[in-house]
Amino acid sequence: MTLLGERRDTERRSTFGRRAAISPPLPAALVAISHGTNSPDGQAAIAALVLAVSLARPGLAVTGGFVDVQQPDVAASLGAVRPDCAAVVVPLLLSAGYHVHVDLQRETREHDRVTTVSRALGPDDRLIDVLVQRLLADGFDRRVRGQEIVLAAAGSSDARAVHDCRTVGALLEQRLGVRVTVGFLSAATPRLACAVTGARLRSANVTVSTYLVAPGFFFDLTRAQSVGADLVTAPLLLPGESAPAPLVDLVLDRYLEAKESAGLF
Repeated sequence: MTLLGERRDTERRSTFGRRAAISPPLPAALVAISHGTNSPDGQAAIAALVLAVSLARPGLAVTGGFVDVQQPDVAASLGAVRPDCAAVVVPLLLSAGYHVHVDLQRETREHDRVTTVSRALGPDDRLIDVLVQRLLADGFDRRVRGQEIVLAAAGSSDARAVHDCRTVGALLEQRLGVRVTVGFLSAATPRLACAVTGARLRSANVTVSTYLVAPGFFFDLTRAQSVGADLVTAPLLLPGESAPAPLVDLVLDRYLEAKESAGLF
């Protein structure tokens, strides 16, 4: 038989125990923000990357969104994260131009949530790994003497983004031991068509290495501006294929780096 006072004391101890067992805070969510595209192939390829990142870290809340063209936009993507969670926005962009330095900074500041933005994906040696994988898969033979590669990049009016792309070109040249020039599809020079023409004047064998995340408008433009090239490789991601492991690792590392820098759990 339990006396009333004993029962109340037991309830107090039980309540204290429950309070002491409160779960630790949830780790910051990873919000992967890509540019967005009208291309169904591009949409499927990006979705596969976000899914691969989620599967690689089962305990981590991972969601995707877009800075342009598609929905959900940045605000809606952040709004979908649990209210008791901070967020790390990881731009699925190859270089840090206007979207990274301006758009994402503004849109995360305006949201009522503890949020930080990571670096863009490039430059990074793991992107070189994927570029080389694409080159070899599409028939590039590094043994051919005197050949040239033109790295096809989207381009930006931001000099920092242009510098990022040129750095990737230099890293690719160093990795393969083949001359690499960079051609841009918009905003920066030389334009891809001019870079391909220049390479053709110097070499009998020219390959265009596509430095784009996924199929879409810019990949269509790459093929249109690569007249004279012997080979045009696919983008880093393709629908129906698993996302390359180096790219998945890179997204997660950008998340961890930004989270640690911001002091988030």
